[in-house]
Amino acid sequence: MIMGVDSDTLVLGIETSCDETAAALVMGGTDVISSVVSSQIDLHARFGGVVPEVAGRAHLEQITPVVREAIADAGVDPRRINAVACTVGPGLIGALLVGVSAAKALALAWEVPFVGVNHLEAHLYSAFLEDDSLEFPLVVLLVSGGHTLLIEMSDHGRYRLLGGTIDDAAGEAFDKVARYLDLGYPGGPAIDRAATEGDPEAIRFPRAMSDGGLDFSFSGLKTAVVNHVRRHPDVDSSDVAASFQAAVVDVLVDKARLAAERVGATGIVLGGGVAANSALRRDLTAAGEADGRRVFLPGREMCTDNAAMIAAAGWHRLRDDGPSPLDLGAVPSMPILES
Repeated sequence: MIMGVDSDTLVLGIETSCDETAAALVMGGTDVISSVVSSQIDLHARFGGVVPEVAGRAHLEQITPVVREAIADAGVDPRRINAVACTVGPGLIGALLVGVSAAKALALAWEVPFVGVNHLEAHLYSAFLEDDSLEFPLVVLLVSGGHTLLIEMSDHGRYRLLGGTIDDAAGEAFDKVARYLDLGYPGGPAIDRAATEGDPEAIRFPRAMSDGGLDFSFSGLKTAVVNHVRRHPDVDSSDVAASFQAAVVDVLVDKARLAAERVGATGIVLGGGVAANSALRRDLTAAGEADGRRVFLPGREMCTDNAAMIAAAGWHRLRDDGPSPLDLGAVPSMPILES
């Protein structure tokens, strides 16, 4: 543990791993002083997905005003900032480089430590930003466009990967199905909205890998949706969306419950962009109540990419491991977890 990192330590977090430019100031690892997120959804909507080159250029345009706004919203003098943390991976290389370069420049200019953060580890800390009373061990269900993971968190900085997807991530499947059904972008919210008008029992789509294991597979489900629509071109897209969503949620909830039971977790924490899905939040909460196990659902603003979680993870990394070397660069294919 590094001396001098305490409840008064103020960390500036910077996030540019994909299509949000974000900056936040967090004190003591849990107290969010300010948080600013500039989304690129409108830029990428016409392409039906994130275009790396477009994302990188947008980050270059937004990084300075976003950081400036976060500092202004916090009402602090930059000289009060004790460290700068940023996402170094995984993510899009061009996008990551913008944040890493900005963070290093600020750390050098202010003569404070630079801390590189694993984006996936940071998602684990979204829950602690809203409730620091969570007790270990926890099972974290991390569900996003790029990852679907079950992680045992036995303490700060101590993780064990329990399971993950062997093909498409759940969020990726949402995006692809939404695009096929022409529901709009981003796919997750579009499916969620359409599902409210449909019957989740209208079509019995497969629940893959329901074999007692903790890994996931969603590519077959995506193919099943496409094949069903081709065979039944007049099918109600709302019924397809609702039935597809039900299949994804069933698998996520069942495996999260199984993981929590196996490791004796005190609770289940939901994280990642798909954590904003209304059916997943409802069904996971009901499962926790049935099992007598606490379920924590972060606010929707903490489900998507943000810099508050980066600053929180950075505070813990700084306290436990010290500053990162300034020759640490962007790592687009950073391992899932390094504990």
